[in-house]
Amino acid sequence: MQYYDPKTLSFLLTNVHHLEELLKAERYANYDKQSIDMLLEAIKDFSDTALFPYIKEMDEKPSVFKDGRVVVHEQFGPILKKAGEMGLIGAFMDEKDNGMQLPVMIFNALYFIMEAANNHVPGYMGLTAGAANLIVTFGSEEIKKKYVPKMLEMQWGGTMCLTEPQAGSSLSDITSSAKNLGDGSYSIKGQKIFISASDHQFADNFIHLVLARIEGAPAGTKGVSLFVVPQYRVNDDGSLGDYNHVDVVGEFEKLGQRGYCTNHLAFGDSGESIGYLVGEENKGLTYMFQLMNEARIATGRMGAGIASAAYYASLQYAKERPQGRKLQSTGKKDPNEEQTLIINHPDVKRMLLHQKAIVEGSLSLILQCAYYLDKQLTVEGEEKNKYHLLAEILTPVAKTYPSEAGKEAVDTGLQVLGGYGFMMDFILQQYYRDIRIISIYEGTTGIQSLDLLGRKVTMMEGAAMKLLAKEIEEAIVAAMAKEELKTYANKLGESAKMIEVCMTHLMPYAMQGNHERYLADATIFMDLFGTVVIGWQWLKMGLAVMDEDAAFKESKLHTLDYFYKYEMSRCRGLQKTICHPSEVNVKVGVEVF
Repeated sequence: MQYYDPKTLSFLLTNVHHLEELLKAERYANYDKQSIDMLLEAIKDFSDTALFPYIKEMDEKPSVFKDGRVVVHEQFGPILKKAGEMGLIGAFMDEKDNGMQLPVMIFNALYFIMEAANNHVPGYMGLTAGAANLIVTFGSEEIKKKYVPKMLEMQWGGTMCLTEPQAGSSLSDITSSAKNLGDGSYSIKGQKIFISASDHQFADNFIHLVLARIEGAPAGTKGVSLFVVPQYRVNDDGSLGDYNHVDVVGEFEKLGQRGYCTNHLAFGDSGESIGYLVGEENKGLTYMFQLMNEARIATGRMGAGIASAAYYASLQYAKERPQGRKLQSTGKKDPNEEQTLIINHPDVKRMLLHQKAIVEGSLSLILQCAYYLDKQLTVEGEEKNKYHLLAEILTPVAKTYPSEAGKEAVDTGLQVLGGYGFMMDFILQQYYRDIRIISIYEGTTGIQSLDLLGRKVTMMEGAAMKLLAKEIEEAIVAAMAKEELKTYANKLGESAKMIEVCMTHLMPYAMQGNHERYLADATIFMDLFGTVVIGWQWLKMGLAVMDEDAAFKESKLHTLDYFYKYEMSRCRGLQKTICHPSEVNVKVGVEVF
C-alpha cells in the first residue's frame, strides 16, 4: 500500500525548494542529486519492509509497563539497530561530531517517509538525535565524548524532560531541583511526565536532558538550568556503571501512537540521581529551545506524514469501492447500469482533493522551514540573520498547520470510507487516533498561536514579518507573469493584506497594555496566517510544475485550484472574526460556565 508519493517529494525538493542550488554550498559538497536520490530510495525500502508492515500490530500490541521497565514491540529491535547503522540519528549533524552533515531539508524528507510509513517509530530516533545535537551544541567536551557517540549509534536513547505534574506547559513553574555536590555534579530530584521514548528493552542506557532549578536560583524561567542525567552512570572508560535512580513510575495508556511509549519518570526517589550541568547555570530554557524548535518542526512533519498515509489509504478505497450510479443529464440515475466507483462522485473527489491539498501543502511548508535552516548554515552576515528570522516566524506555523489541518484531513479520509472508516478492520480509525496528539505535542496549538502573534510577528519591530511578506510577494510577482496563475496570485495578495488589516486592528491593544485582548484570538490569527502561508506554498508549486508532464501538472494545478476555492476563501471570515468588536472571550465571567 502507498503511504506517500515519491515523485511529489522529489518535485518539492528539487523544483520548489531548490535542492541542487543548496548542494552547491561547501557544507554539502559531499552530496549531489544522484546520491540524495539513492538515499531517499534506501529509506523508502527500509520503510516499506521494516516499518509499514508493523504499524497496525504496534497499535494492537502497544508498549507496556512491566516490572519497572517499559517493553515495546519486538520489531523495534531490528529497526533501531538498522537506523543506527545507517547513520540516521546524526544525519544532519556535522561530520566532526560523527554526523553525516546532510542538508536539514533531506533529513526532514527522510523522516517524513518513515513517519508516513509508521508514525510510532521515528520519535525514538528523532528525540535521540535532538538530544545528542543539544549536547554537541552546548555541552562540554567531556560530556560530548562520554554520551554522544553511543546515542548516534542508537545503543543509547535520548529524551527531553520538561513537563511536570503541577506545571504542565508552564515551564516557569517547574520545581525539579539540582543540588551542587561540589565536584562538578548535581543531585537531581523531581518528577517529569509525558516523557516520550524514555525507556525500552532495546537500549542499554537513556540520556535524559532535564530542566531543573539549582538551589537559590531566581524564580521563573530565568532560574532554570539544563542537566544531562543518564539512567545508568557512565564510567571514565565508557562502560556502564551504577544505576542512577531514574525510575520509570509508569506508562501512560494513550488514545493513539500506542507503540510510541510515554512515561512518568522520577529522579532521585529511590536513591541519588546524579546530573551534569550543560552550559551555564540558569540558561537551560534558552538551550532547550534549540531542541524544542527542532521538535516542533518534527511534530508538524509527523502530522503531515500521518495525513499522507491516511490520504493514500482512503484514495485506494475510493478507487476500489463501487457504490451508487452517476447522474444522467435528466438528473436521474439508471438502475440498470453497474454501480460506479465512489471516486467518480463529486463529493468524494472534493474530500480527496481536501486531503491532498493539506498533505502536500504541509510537506512543502516543512521543507520550506528546513530550507531556511540550511541557508542559515551556509551563509554569513545579514543573509544568515535573514534566514534565521524566516525560520523563526514559520516554525510555529510548521508545527500547527500540519497538525490541525492534518487532523481535519484524516477525519475527511475516514469519511471517504463511510461506515467502514469507523471499523477496526480499516486503518483510517488508527490514523484518526494517532494524529489527535500532534496538535498537543511540543506546545499546544494555543501555545504556538501565542508564540506567533505575541512574539514572532512583532519581534525586532516586525522584521521577520516583513521578510516573509517579501518572500510571498516574490511568488506573487512571478505568478502574475503566468496566465494560468494570475487569479491565484491576486487572491494570495488580497489574503496577505488581510493579515495586515488584522494587525492594524490588534496593535492598539498591545500598545495600550491590553495584552490579553491583543492575544485573545491568537488561535484564529494562526488559522488565517497558516492558510495564507499554505496558499503561498501552493502558488510556488504552481510556478514549479509548469514544465512537468501533463498528468502531474494537471494533478497539481487542480489541487491548487481546490485550495484557493475552498480554503483561501475562508480568510475573509477569519479576518472578520479577528476584527470583530466583541470581546466575549475576554469579558465573560467564569460563572457563565
